[in-house]
Amino acid sequence: MSYCLNPTCPNPQNADRTQYCLSCGSKLLLRERYRAIKPLGRGGFGRTFLAIDEDKPSKPRCAIKQFFPQTQGTSSAEKAAELFNREAERLDELGKHPQIPELLAHFQQERYQYLVQEFIEGENLQQELVRQGPFSESQILRLLNDLLPVLQFVHDRNVIHRDIKPPNIIRRRSSPPANSYFFSTFTGELVLVDFGAAKVVEGSFQTGTVIGSPEFVAPEQIRGQAVYASDLYSLGVTCIYLLTQISPFDLFDINQDAWVWRDFLKVPIDPKLGRILDKSIESNLGRRYKSVSEMLRDLQPQQSVSIPAVGPIPAFGAIPAAGANKATPPQRTQNAMPPTVAGTIQPVPAAQRVVPARAPTWKCAATLVGHSQAVTSVAFSPDGATLASGSEDKTIEMWKLDAQKRWYTLTGHSDWVTCVAFSPDGATLASGGRDKMIHIWDLKKGKWWFGLTGHTDRVHTVAFSPDGQVLASGSRDKTVQLWNLNKGKRMSALTDHAGGVEAVAFSPGGEFLASGSRDKTVQLWDWQAGKPICTLAEHGDWVRAIEFSASPPSQGGAGGGSILASGSRDGTAKLWRADGEGRGTLLRSMRDNSGDVLCLAFSPDGRILATGSRDGTIYLWDAGTGDLLELLAGHEGEVLSVAFSADGASLASGAGDRTVKIWRV
Repeated sequence: MSYCLNPTCPNPQNADRTQYCLSCGSKLLLRERYRAIKPLGRGGFGRTFLAIDEDKPSKPRCAIKQFFPQTQGTSSAEKAAELFNREAERLDELGKHPQIPELLAHFQQERYQYLVQEFIEGENLQQELVRQGPFSESQILRLLNDLLPVLQFVHDRNVIHRDIKPPNIIRRRSSPPANSYFFSTFTGELVLVDFGAAKVVEGSFQTGTVIGSPEFVAPEQIRGQAVYASDLYSLGVTCIYLLTQISPFDLFDINQDAWVWRDFLKVPIDPKLGRILDKSIESNLGRRYKSVSEMLRDLQPQQSVSIPAVGPIPAFGAIPAAGANKATPPQRTQNAMPPTVAGTIQPVPAAQRVVPARAPTWKCAATLVGHSQAVTSVAFSPDGATLASGSEDKTIEMWKLDAQKRWYTLTGHSDWVTCVAFSPDGATLASGGRDKMIHIWDLKKGKWWFGLTGHTDRVHTVAFSPDGQVLASGSRDKTVQLWNLNKGKRMSALTDHAGGVEAVAFSPGGEFLASGSRDKTVQLWDWQAGKPICTLAEHGDWVRAIEFSASPPSQGGAGGGSILASGSRDGTAKLWRADGEGRGTLLRSMRDNSGDVLCLAFSPDGRILATGSRDGTIYLWDAGTGDLLELLAGHEGEVLSVAFSADGASLASGAGDRTVKIWRV
């Protein structure tokens, strides 16, 4: 196939070896040697084609970039031409590195400018992310080991790339170019492409046109003042995007003015790597890495790092090249925790770690497999015969527990399902999601009933009132919404929280509503009057989970009022007594060994509090004394949800390992 490069050609496809286009008569060979085969892409500055070099016996593939600006006006066209010529200049200087495409030719033919460069066989990291899902910690370490030395090479030549992002990083399928023999340290497989936005440094700050992809661009680059550290920022954002598969715009909470990318990790990463990524994406230049060598020193702090002109440098967690002596990889601490907005979560020191009072009496009786992504929420039906599980795969699975099999699947959410809850009579299921929607499902018919809209951000939690007539929902939009289920309409909104609402729960008698928030507080509400009555502010970080004990107070370990449990990112679960007027009193606090309580549930008799943690274990606490009774291990990912059956004989857990486990005594 020969492809005509005339932009106005009505039928550009021609047979092989044709010299002139049969449709418009244009010459098909560029410089009598480069033949376009098919288009690869089109942008504001022009078009890119896959081509072959017919001047060489092997007819190797190459890429042709045709300058064909789509912008309007003389100034825009001149700017586009400047950028096109700049890319040619940069590639001519930088393209000798085996991880940067080599410039083969730059010329003008028939009113159009052309740039011919080495064609990189492979897929870019955006394509790889779509195909395989979020990257692992080891893949990110390999990426950093591969690309940081390339950036050092670029920066040493006074060039800032200014457009580092997954589509501009290609994983090469073939060997490095034959002419790169003098790069004896070459082991990298990633290639950095598209230097059209690159700029030569002539001073400390480079004032100029705002350029680059908005999701990955550093704050100073948005102001037209890119520095070397701007590339490190873009590389850091690329890494957290590859780890989460979430748009960087959604990984930054503008209300907190902080990155919250750890909230989207399916598997926690080594705290050391987390801190390195945090420093690379600092908005303040004074706190960000200023050079590649500085970042590499943190990747491998135990050794003196010398930066060669090119070639990757081993770093902590580095994956050795083929044939290299393999060093022992670093061992991840079982309870290693990622930093948070409030600071670094650290495992509890050995001397302060809680030890269970007994060996586990609860055993895993079944593992339910069916979800393709993390299981975010589990709930037993009131009769204990059915379990509902919501997942990041956008589905709700309904399980028949006597057969330990999936019964049917509920679909309707367009994004992660974050929470599920049964109505008290078991006839209805409510679910909330990252799509800002609440869905109500008719379980008698096994299908969708109606939807509730009103939240302006993702819904984190839903809870039915004891009589089943009202649904409460909490959202990252900082509100608690109350819904009349008989009418399918919103009743009111509770708006006193200063951060996203992570959890809601009605008291057993329905007189109070409690909500836990990222503002580190638990709020008690007179929900019928629509006003707050008490704020519980003993936690030091986000309150992720809350639940009232359904048992009489005498069995809950305290007398008078309702017993409320709260779990927090500060690593503690706290028990409170809410008296008849809604006043809250802290009864006791339990700290787990991992530093982050993700979920909790009371046993029906109120004697046991189960908490789930990022370290993959379930903690069973004596609610009366605060002592740790047992540790249940078995999940290979963070425990995101726990729930007891109504008879107290079963405990369900959902986790980041995509499984649901059923535990029984």
